[in-house]
Amino acid sequence: MVLPVRFVLMRPRNAENLGAAARALKNCGLSDWAWVTPEVEDLGPAHRLAVHAEDVLGGVKRPDTLDAAVSDCVWVVGTSSRKVEGKRRLSPRAVGEELVARAKQGPVALVFGDERSGLTNAEVERCHDLSAVPTAPEQPSINLAQAVLLYAYEVRMAHLADSAPPPGPLPLAATDAELARVEATLEALLGAGGFLVDEKPGRTAVRDLVAPLRRSRLTRNEARLWLAALHTVRKHFPGRDDP
Repeated sequence: MVLPVRFVLMRPRNAENLGAAARALKNCGLSDWAWVTPEVEDLGPAHRLAVHAEDVLGGVKRPDTLDAAVSDCVWVVGTSSRKVEGKRRLSPRAVGEELVARAKQGPVALVFGDERSGLTNAEVERCHDLSAVPTAPEQPSINLAQAVLLYAYEVRMAHLADSAPPPGPLPLAATDAELARVEATLEALLGAGGFLVDEKPGRTAVRDLVAPLRRSRLTRNEARLWLAALHTVRKHFPGRDDP
């Protein structure tokens, strides 16, 4: 999957998070990401956690500012639970879908704050829209690498849905008349077999039995198969006319 979707990490502090984030991006077919002024010196732990994602870890960009990281982007979303007038607060799923849609026009970016304090007020203002994970109030914050995986997954799912081949033509649905014939044939069969004793309650029973067939939206071929099966069983009750 080649999508111009960039994950921007502001001031990341934990090497393990960087390695896990690299693996998460690789899991979801993504590789465009950037660290802005990382506060990590020893990347050894990152390499240990970036299993089969060393290429993603090694290919990270290191711009000096958020402006430089997103200068070519047509849409920038910040991950923050803050409410800011004039900025939408989107769910991760909505963000994934819109990132994929807008990526057709140019690069797009998703910005994550540092593990300790998140995005600054200035960084939030720099973003076009915001997004937050609807976590439980008892534990509202999530790990940086987990957040990267969650959003990367939503991007991948949106991309797969967007690139899926169009569905083929639907089979012809059974008409109301065909379903009525199934119902009448079933009623005759149940009457011949002694299941229906009282005509009025019998009609209610038959309708209840046919209701699931109507709800299932039988195709024309399925309705004809039901009729053929019912007529075959009906032959075991000689002397009674078919409907």
